[in-house]
Amino acid sequence: MSYEGKMLEALKMPHRKEVEKELLKALFKHNGVIKEFSSGEEIVDEIAEDFRLNVKQRTAYLETKYLKENRIKKSSLWHRLLFRAADSLAKEKLISRPTHTFKITNKKEWMLTEAGFDKSLKLFNIPTKQKNDLPIKSFEVQKIVKKLNEASRPENYNPVDKKKKIIKKTKETTLRWRGFRQAIIEAYDSSCTVCGMKICSPDAFLWEVEAAHIVPHRAFGKDDIWNGLALCHLHHWAFDVGWFTLSDSYKIQVSSKANSLPPNFGKMDNYNFLESLSTKRSRILLPSRVNIYPHRNSISWHRQNIFQK
Repeated sequence: MSYEGKMLEALKMPHRKEVEKELLKALFKHNGVIKEFSSGEEIVDEIAEDFRLNVKQRTAYLETKYLKENRIKKSSLWHRLLFRAADSLAKEKLISRPTHTFKITNKKEWMLTEAGFDKSLKLFNIPTKQKNDLPIKSFEVQKIVKKLNEASRPENYNPVDKKKKIIKKTKETTLRWRGFRQAIIEAYDSSCTVCGMKICSPDAFLWEVEAAHIVPHRAFGKDDIWNGLALCHLHHWAFDVGWFTLSDSYKIQVSSKANSLPPNFGKMDNYNFLESLSTKRSRILLPSRVNIYPHRNSISWHRQNIFQK
């Protein structure tokens, strides 16, 4: 048995396969990404807590002697075990290595792949059908997000994709939709572009904000960042049914039909939903980069086809 193996056995450290499972769970809990296992990183202590490691287990060091250089190199046994588990998951293509993730996100992080996402769902006994509702990042989806964000903004953009009439739902189209969703929510910092609502579930698995198509899917709207808005559930519904739209300068326009509603409609206690939209005179909250603003052609289509004047 190797020197490292003897230390692992003597300190009763968890088996690598057990650590792999906890890493997948940790990645899931952290929306698909965790940082490298450097000293001081919270994830290192978090997983140690899951195993209830004692102080000796957390602070044990391996010593490697370099005779030619006359020095001894120390490395954390727990960090090494975490890395070996992550390395094994990467070889199984369940997670991406930090060097690969960096090329996509400019951050050195371990990230779930689609296969790793599926396996983590099984570990939590979550049905696969809920996958599209979760904000978990995956390497494949983030590649799509990068492509959407870096695409050149077209002048004469057509937000309608007539080819969608003949395209069946496939793994590729599902990934594209999830990429669209992720790109929109990230662009608007998980906040509603109208009211600024930003909140997640207590377990941080689900965000209230949704990625809305300006030209909807039923009208064959494209999954492009220029055809999307981040909206809370209520404003998403109101936008989809035509209670409000946007001007070319991104100001809210409310349907005149709001004036004929019964006085008790659209109220939550003393808050009048449609009236609050009418009093908004500033622009909606927009992304930090002009290149990914909603395209005026998408907004124009919504005014002409969805908005109830």
